[in-house]
Formats: sequence, structure tokens, C-alpha cells
Amino acid sequence: MLDPQMTLSQAVLEHPATAEVLQRHRLDFCCKGSRTIDEACRERRLDTTAVVAELEQAIEQRRPASTPDPASMPTPELIGHIISRHHAHLRTTLPFVTTLAKKVGRVHGDRDLRLLQLAGAVEELRGALDPHLDFEEQVLFPAMMQGRAEASAIGRDLGIMKDEHLEVGQLLELMAELTDDFQAPEWACGSYRTLFAELRHLHGDILRHVHLENHVLAPRFA
Repeated sequence: MLDPQMTLSQAVLEHPATAEVLQRHRLDFCCKGSRTIDEACRERRLDTTAVVAELEQAIEQRRPASTPDPASMPTPELIGHIISRHHAHLRTTLPFVTTLAKKVGRVHGDRDLRLLQLAGAVEELRGALDPHLDFEEQVLFPAMMQGRAEASAIGRDLGIMKDEHLEVGQLLELMAELTDDFQAPEWACGSYRTLFAELRHLHGDILRHVHLENHVLAPRFA
């Protein structure tokens, strides 16, 4: 049985299939991954026993063993995975959802003012992530792979990375609140529904991305 006193980050490290369940309940396993499952559930007024049951069910239906485990990858391979899987996705998706959010806010903002706030939050998210990806790819990751920097310098840069992750986490939380957890209303048009579907996927992908950097990559340089 899954221990409710296990931290969120450790649950995802040991059982990657739990990430989707935690995301669905808005239990942040990356920036706030040091909380236990029980603590996080109580903060959100969730039934810990029910959530643990969902997590255990997800573990039982875990991914095929043939899927590579990022935690077992050598550091250069892990960094390559982060860039090709997560950074590339963000560079493609962020411009699209920023434009789409502005369109939906312009067309439907008079009916739901939160859509205008959402467009601003999405634009702010892109403004935070674009330079963040550049910093990781041009400064932090090369130093990690080639050992060009002193340990203190890498530690400083990891601190910058984690601070920026906290900012991103706050924006993701705001976006989830503004969209009722990315649930489009019945009257929503196709663009509206597409935006919410894309944001839901983006939200999950960023959580997994930050989890890998905070809890798999960074500890190797602690």
C-alpha cells in the first residue's frame, strides 16, 4: 500500500504513473514536492484515503517496462531528453496558445472576464519560460555536461532555476483557477475548447518537466 507520508516528489520518482492523478487533483509534485501526500491532500481538503486509492490504481496500470526511466538515464542523456521532449514542446506550443488565448479573450471576454486574465497569464508564462529555456540550454546544461563550472557556480545556477520554477508554478496554479481546472463551458466554441485542451496538456507537461529538473537532475549536483 502506498504510504500517505511519502512526499509527492518521491511518489512520482518511484511511481511515474502517479503524476497524472496528482495533476488532476492539483497536487503540485514539482515546486511543492516536499509535502507528504497526506499534507497536500489536507491542504486542498481532499480525502487522503480516496486519493491514495487512485494513486495505487494508477500504479497497477503503470506504463510498460520497456519505456525508458529518466531517473536511470546518465546525465547527458537525461538533459537531452529534457530538451528534446519538454523544451521543444514548449517552444512549439507557447506561441500557439498565447495567440489563441488572446483570440478567445477578445471574442468571449465580455461573457467571462476571466478569459482576459487568462490571456495575460498565458502571455506572462511565455515571458517567463522563453528566457528560462535559453538559460538552461546555453548556461546551466552545458556546465553540467562538460564540467566547465565550479560546484558553487552550478549550485547558484540551480538556485536560479528553482526560483524560476516557483514563478512558473504560481502561473500554472492561476491558470487552473481561472479555467475551473481547464473545463470549458457548454457554450464554448471550437477555439475556446482547443485552448483549454492545449492548456491542460501544457500544464501536465510542465509539471513533469519541472519534476525531472528539480527532483532527478538537480540532486545529482547537490
